[in-house]
Formats: sequence, C-alpha cells, structure tokens
Amino acid sequence: MSTTSIVTRGSVDLHVVEEGDPDGPVLVLVHGWPDTHTLWDRVVPHLADEFRIVRFDNRGAGASTVPRAVSDFRLEHLAADLFAVIDAVSPDAPVHVLAHDWGAVLSWEAVCETRAAGRIASYTSVSGPNLDHLGTWMRERVTALRPAGPLEQAVASSYTVLFQIPGLPVPALRWWFARHWPGFVGFFDRADPAAIAPVAPTLADDMVNGLKLYRANIRRRLFRPRERHTTVPVQLVQNLRDKAVRPVGYEDTYRWVSDLRRVPLDAGHWSPRTHPAELAEATARFVRDVEAKKSPSPHR
Repeated sequence: MSTTSIVTRGSVDLHVVEEGDPDGPVLVLVHGWPDTHTLWDRVVPHLADEFRIVRFDNRGAGASTVPRAVSDFRLEHLAADLFAVIDAVSPDAPVHVLAHDWGAVLSWEAVCETRAAGRIASYTSVSGPNLDHLGTWMRERVTALRPAGPLEQAVASSYTVLFQIPGLPVPALRWWFARHWPGFVGFFDRADPAAIAPVAPTLADDMVNGLKLYRANIRRRLFRPRERHTTVPVQLVQNLRDKAVRPVGYEDTYRWVSDLRRVPLDAGHWSPRTHPAELAEATARFVRDVEAKKSPSPHR
C-alpha cells in the first residue's frame, strides 16, 4: 500500500509517494529524463519488504510543479529539492539514495554538498555522472593527448547538442518519440519494448519540460567544472551496454569519492526497467553493508 503527499520548497510542489516497510531504512529513489517516479515500478517490489521507500516526481515532471525559467532547472535547485524531500520524510536520520539518469546527476550534486554527510547515508548511482567530474576528466584527457575516452562519451552524448536549441527538438519529442517511446527505448537498449511500457500519461510534457535540464546545466558544468568531493559512500552501478553514458567516463571517480564501489551490470541505459531485480539486489546489498558499519559492535 502506498501513500502520497506534497513537499513544498519555495514555489515548487513535489509529488511524493511512500510505500514499503515503515520501520525499515529509508531509501529515496530519484528518476531522470523523461521519466517520473513510475520509473521504479519494477524495482520497488524487490525492495518493499526491507525498506521504507520514498520516490517523487522531480520538478518539471509528472504531478510536480513545472517552473517556467530555464535557470530554475539548475542542479543546485534540484539538489535542494532532494534535500527538502529527505528532511520531510526523515528529519531525524540520514537516508539512502538510489538514482538514475538526471536523477543521478542531481544526486551527485547533493552528495557533494557539505550537508550531505548528515543527511545521506549512501548513494547508488545509475547512468548519470557528476557533471563536474566528467568535465574535469574530459579536459584532462584531451590536454594529455588521450582523447579516446572523451571522444567515446562525446559521440554518445551528441544528441544533447540538439537539446540545447530552444524549440528545435520539441515537435519530434512530442509527436513521435512520446508516441513510440517503448519501441524506441527497446531498440536503443536492445530490450523487449514490453519491459519499458507502460509510460506515464505526462510523458510528452515531461520530455519537453525536461529539456531545460540540458540547457541549464550541460555547458555550464562541463566547460567550467568545479572541484567536488564527497565522503558519502557511493556505489556506481555501471551499465556495460549503456549507449548514453559510457562506463569509461567514470574511470577517475575514485579521485573525488573517499568510499567508492563499482558494480558492473550487463544492461543498457534503462536498467531500472529492464533489470529491476539485479539493480534492487545491488542496492540492498550496499545499503545493508553501510548500515552494518554504522551499528556499534557488540561487547564481548
């Protein structure tokens, strides 16, 4: 059984769904583009017996507020939304985070903030890099005349160039991709389209509204990367067949994360839909390990 609520931060209302074991560790699930909280529908049943699960629609998606300005979609605002949800659902204890795509990007922004140490106990990242880390890695590899990795990722991300042009991709997204999304993702990920369906009824609007994520952040962070570190334990689930976010882009992540683990997964980009059991098991195992390390050892 699930319950819904609204978390308000400034002018933005965030649609929040809670389910699972009310006494279990809190696990916050964060979706990316062009999804809503329903991205996790196949993952939740594998986790609900053990965790109190919280998922929400990001600003601009699903039943949450859609800000008008591109600047309202900057990562610092999205990270603040995540902290607002965390503070609302678990004011007295840190939570664990599992995030995908732009949800992972915004969660990277959050875990590299100073306050994360007391609010986020662990972070499992899937198919979404820290843009500052990625920008630094690309710049250093090109400067060192080692451009193969950055070139591989640049080719994979070439579609984002079109997303930077206001209005250009809108007709294609609204009138073709939104209508054929399961088939397209199935082709893109070499997966059964039935694993992608059903899609949220707001998909066409979510696609168009979510373009502001790319315009607000890609050039800003990749061309002017910041030094960003975290002490939050991080698990990288690296989808080996991900055509949008190539695993090579994470090769330097250890430089910025003091407690880093990597888990390879033979999946494409949308692993929460195509490989829910494997993703849930990796997350649960990581959270159990972090929770065990927090618990005091029994006296002997």
